[in-house]
Amino acid sequence: MSNHQRVVVVGGGVSGLVTAYLLARDGGPGVDVVLLEASERLGGKILTQDVAGHPVDMGPDALLVRLPAMRALLEDLDLTGAIVAPGASGAFIWSRARLRPLPPSTLFGIPQKLLPLLRSGLLSPLGVARAALDLVLPRTRTSDDPSVGELVRPRFGAQVFERLVDPMLGGVHAGRADELSAQSSVPEIAALARRSRSIYLGSRSMRRGSTASGPALVTLEGGLTRLVETLVGRLDGCDVRLGAQVTGLRRDGAARDADALDGGGPGGYVVELAGGEELAADTVVLATPAYVAADLLARVAPDAAVAAREVPYADVASLTLVYPRDAVTHGLDGTGFLVPPEEGLLLVGCSWLPAKWPHLTDPSSVLIRAMVGRHGDDRFASMDDDTLVAQVHRELVQTMGMSAAPTSAHVQRWPRAMPQYTVGHRRRLERIDHALTDVPGIQVTGAAFGGVGIASCVARAQRTAAALTTDVDSAVASSKGPA
Repeated sequence: MSNHQRVVVVGGGVSGLVTAYLLARDGGPGVDVVLLEASERLGGKILTQDVAGHPVDMGPDALLVRLPAMRALLEDLDLTGAIVAPGASGAFIWSRARLRPLPPSTLFGIPQKLLPLLRSGLLSPLGVARAALDLVLPRTRTSDDPSVGELVRPRFGAQVFERLVDPMLGGVHAGRADELSAQSSVPEIAALARRSRSIYLGSRSMRRGSTASGPALVTLEGGLTRLVETLVGRLDGCDVRLGAQVTGLRRDGAARDADALDGGGPGGYVVELAGGEELAADTVVLATPAYVAADLLARVAPDAAVAAREVPYADVASLTLVYPRDAVTHGLDGTGFLVPPEEGLLLVGCSWLPAKWPHLTDPSSVLIRAMVGRHGDDRFASMDDDTLVAQVHRELVQTMGMSAAPTSAHVQRWPRAMPQYTVGHRRRLERIDHALTDVPGIQVTGAAFGGVGIASCVARAQRTAAALTTDVDSAVASSKGPA
């Protein structure tokens, strides 16, 4: 066995970048890291574009810094000084022909205080009274893996679910709360329901015990591409290849002529690239969407491939519209608003960028970022960009009272972008993990496997890299034989 171990990371989004960075940093001289990205750029859905002279993120635009792994990465990359905190707090829900304030103290839409809920006008007095029944109702019996709707509706009623929980999860997951698994998409609420008869009382107790301070969500000066650029700049000794499309993965049998493979000595696997090139690898990390991972796992772990292929995805798009300042008649006294599916609009959510991120303030213009698309609603996909912009503008006139058309607009489409943690998701992940125990040296990471959002991807990549570093150290040590 060679005393060098080659790790091939497939996918150059944030999950693959962080995995490669940590392996290059911690793996030592015995680890050769190769990062393969099919497109011509790194970063995946992290993409910052210039809009009206401002750096605007077209995909995710915030980092959850309360997650220890995210905070640790920013500190390690010397990026804490570039953190930008939100310039506003609070948000709105479009409901019954008005923008209504999102009540403070909610957990994914679950109210933690009833009086602010009543004052918001988001629910009718009867709806608030129905929500209060959670205090006295007996424990709800559910299936082993209930949907969010199955968990929330019997406790709080239809109005809390439809006007709060469903739009909140639509904004995070681009999904429908009646289809999302509670334990996979909102594990905090699922845990509360297991240990507390009343979710409301349990959430208030959790809130009292919280010691978190400072903003939970932040961005970086210059946009989140700065995170990608900093990671790439720290990939010392890592072989990074763009335009390297992986077409297949197979085991490397002992009888194969390893000398015919790029890289010398035999590895455990052979990574096949478009154009016929092949790479030997001791370990392969698939940092790709689940459907891509499924295709690559088909020959080496067919059961894992079947489970990965079952993860559904939603198409989404973000539109950044530039309005003259005097066209905005609604006060930008919050970060933006969400739209419940029951309202029938194309809009899923809207960010008021000058209020949300102070560095995007402009004296003459206002940047509005609109999100469209959720699981089961891809109406936007059949529209061309001009038609889509016109429809979103009409809905902004309806919701915000815009008095003039945008002067420019940028449309970014993200097909098959958001993995859906539908009921049964945890079981799918368990099937994948079980199948991969028979093929040591294969790891999967990314949004489909470890949590939606950059911070969750970073945490999963951190765990993946730590496990691989341990395995590689053991392999290198065994290759050297007894001292």
